[in-house]
Order: sequence, then structure tokens, then C-alpha cells
Amino acid sequence: MNHGKEIIDGIEQREREATGIKNLKIGFNRVFGYYLEVTRSYYDLIPKEWTRKQTLANSERFITEELKNAENSILGAKDKALALEADIFGEVRDFLASMLEKVQKTASAVASVDVLCSFAETAIRNLYVKPDISLDGVIDIKAGRHPVVELMLKDEMFVPNDVYMDTKDNRMSIITGPNMAGKSTYMRQTALIVLMAQIGSFVPADSAKISIADKIFTRVGASDDLTAGQSTFMVEMSEVADILKNATPDSLVILDEVGRGTSTYDGVSIARAVAEHICTSKKLGCKTLFATHYHELIGLENELDGVKNYSIAVNRHGGTIRFLRKIVRGGVDESYGVDVAKLAGLPPKVVSRAREFLEEMEQNHNSSIKSVAHEESGQISFESINRETAFDILRKTNVDELTDSECRMLLNDVLELIKH
Repeated sequence: MNHGKEIIDGIEQREREATGIKNLKIGFNRVFGYYLEVTRSYYDLIPKEWTRKQTLANSERFITEELKNAENSILGAKDKALALEADIFGEVRDFLASMLEKVQKTASAVASVDVLCSFAETAIRNLYVKPDISLDGVIDIKAGRHPVVELMLKDEMFVPNDVYMDTKDNRMSIITGPNMAGKSTYMRQTALIVLMAQIGSFVPADSAKISIADKIFTRVGASDDLTAGQSTFMVEMSEVADILKNATPDSLVILDEVGRGTSTYDGVSIARAVAEHICTSKKLGCKTLFATHYHELIGLENELDGVKNYSIAVNRHGGTIRFLRKIVRGGVDESYGVDVAKLAGLPPKVVSRAREFLEEMEQNHNSSIKSVAHEESGQISFESINRETAFDILRKTNVDELTDSECRMLLNDVLELIKH
């Protein structure tokens, strides 16, 4: 298989010396195999024991017993090797089949040892701790870390964070703060620590008490499925729908920026409705980390049981900001979006212009609020009274209990109030 060319070259050299045919050469084709080729000028030197195989215009081709044997050895070597390997493999397979149960148990044991050794080595190398597993619904992590991100950081130290969640007063954490500050890392490391604890691994933390979760659901990142006709927002909503349908009170849910793929009002409405549904114990009530840029959701802490506000600490100095990567109690009503754009490398002129637009819109917004407040404080118009009456009617009406005709009558009544 490996030295066929040397064998053929040796035969060619010996025949050339024995016959005196200086331009003798050995060729090969798929029809005739190997052959000795002699030109017309050397026909008188051809030995009688050679066997003619083919006649051409200016040459003839011959075969010898030695060349035929070499051909059989070279061309058959690979087939013989494959046949031999197949025979041996068949013997091994048949032998193993007779002991299949023992082989499977051994493979399972080796796999378990391999996994546990990997867990142990990783835990020792990265200073993991043994978690306490419980059934009371509490997740209490002290100085938790992300097992991947902490190893990838080269120029800065990873900042650990605590997590406390239960099934009563701390079911949902609303996490606000700027992009790039560490909200996603915080939520994902919590999910990973819970997962690692339940598969038998030590976890990256100073201490951890982990309650069993039947499922871990995540709605993070932005993706689309254009081939199926689904936009980024459609995919996002499909994932949220899947969570709401399949999560249980024992699940852990991670939601990152629900409702960001549509208009602000739509997004806030969807985010709030999802948060209320998940947090309400009669509907779902599972432990949830909910990161959002919608500062309107901060008010849920005062409206719903089990909601707590958290945010990423930020240090502002002059015209720059520095993310401290630390989760602290309380929400924030500032997004720092322009500052993040500056950190990302947006041209200074664009950043400056963005700040101008931002200040202008904030001033207009504040003016609107003052105007409404002034109207409500004394100069109340009929329009505002009618509008408030319409809102009050809608708040007190359960449309699910109305017939189609009653819904139309209600709509007409509300429209009449708004028109006048």
C-alpha cells in the first residue's frame, strides 16, 4: 500500500538493464493495468518470455510474470487491508454485543467520572463553593460571579453581586440602568448558578442557597427568523408567550428588555402587563429577574406585592460616566443612552447633537407636565373633565362580560364624551 512506486521502479530498472532497451518504461491504465512499453526501434530486443498485451502505432505493450504479481500485490493491498479490518471489527463488535449491558454500564460510569472530575477541577481552579440545595423557594447568592465572563476579563476585575429571591416578598426584581452596565451579565449569572447547582456542580460565589427550579426560561438578546416571516419583535413576543404558557410557580424566569422592538407606548404597556401577570401569585408568581429601560415599571414596587427595584450603580464625573457593575436597591429614571453612545465611539459631533435633541425633548416634556398640572389645579376645562370621565368608564368596565352590541354602545358613549 505504501511502497508500490518503488517496486515498479525497481522492475523497470532491472528490465532495462537486462534487455538493453534504453527507453523502456512501465505505464498504467485502468483497462490493462501495469505494462512494459517498447518503441518500434527496439522490437528486436524484446525477450520471448514477455507477453504482448496491446499494439499501438509506434510501440507495443507487454506484461511479465513479475510485473503481473507486483500489480496484484499493489492493487489488492488496500482491498485486503480493508477486508481484514472489517473482519477484525466484526469480531470485536460481536464480542461486545455479547456483553452489551456491561459495556453500557462501564461507559456510563466513565462518563460520570469524567464530568465529576471536570466539575472538581473547575471548582478548585476558580474558587467555587458547594451550594446548599433547598425546597423552600429561596435563592440566596452571596458575591455571585459569571463563570465565563470572569475568566474572559483581562484588564479589569469582575465585580461580584448578591441575589436574593423568594416566593413571597421578593418574587420579581425590576432591574434598571444603562446599557453596558452589567444587567444582562447579572441575570445570566444567576440563571447559570442555579443550573450549575442543580446538575451537581459547585458554583462561582462566596456562598449560595439554591432552591430547586423545575424550569429556567430566558428571553434575552435580539434575533429574527425572516425565512419564517418573523421580525425581531415577533420572535421576542413568541418567546414571551412561550414563557407565560409554560412557566410554573417553581420556575426561574429571565426577561431582558421586553417590549423594546415596538413603539414606546406599546412597549411599556406590554412590559407592564407581562410583569403583572408573572408577579401575581394567582396567575403565575414565579421568581423573575426583569431588566428594562422603561422607567415606568419602577412604580410596580408600590403597586404589586413581591416586586423590588434594583439598579446598576453609576459614577458620573463631569461629562463622563463610569459603570461600577454593582447591583443596588432602588430604581433609576435615567438611561445614560447618550453617554453609552459616546463610550461606544460615536463621533463627538453626533454625541453633542444628540445631547441637544435630548435636552430639547426633556424641556418639552416638562412643559407638558406643567401645563397639565396647571389645568388640573384650577383651570379645568370641560374637555379634560369629559376625557377623565371616559377613562373612568373604561377602567370600571369589563368588556369580557359585554355582548357585541353592548360593546358598540359603550364605544359610542366614550366617543361622544371625547368629542365634546
